[in-house]
Amino acid sequence: MVNSSDVLIILVAIIFPPGAAAFLTGCSCDLLINICLTLLGYIPGHIHAFWLIYKKMQAEERYGSGGFRYVGNGQYRAYHQITPGQEQQPHYGATNQV
Repeated sequence: MVNSSDVLIILVAIIFPPGAAAFLTGCSCDLLINICLTLLGYIPGHIHAFWLIYKKMQAEERYGSGGFRYVGNGQYRAYHQITPGQEQQPHYGATNQV
């Protein structure tokens, strides 16, 4: 599902692809790649920017809005991942009711 922030990022990607890459990934290798692709040809920069937007939208569907961080190479990881054998500890002030 497309949010209003995604529409804004898409508009930025249409006008200036490295700007969208900077918003999504920060100062990373993906930004440098997008700048080089845009200098080589405007269309490759667009394709890379739209690919980054697509990966962000996939992460939002998988982890929920704001529950992930960018780790590079178009990959996102959840902030809090519980492994199958690990139980979540009760938070401060929680009570165990049996």
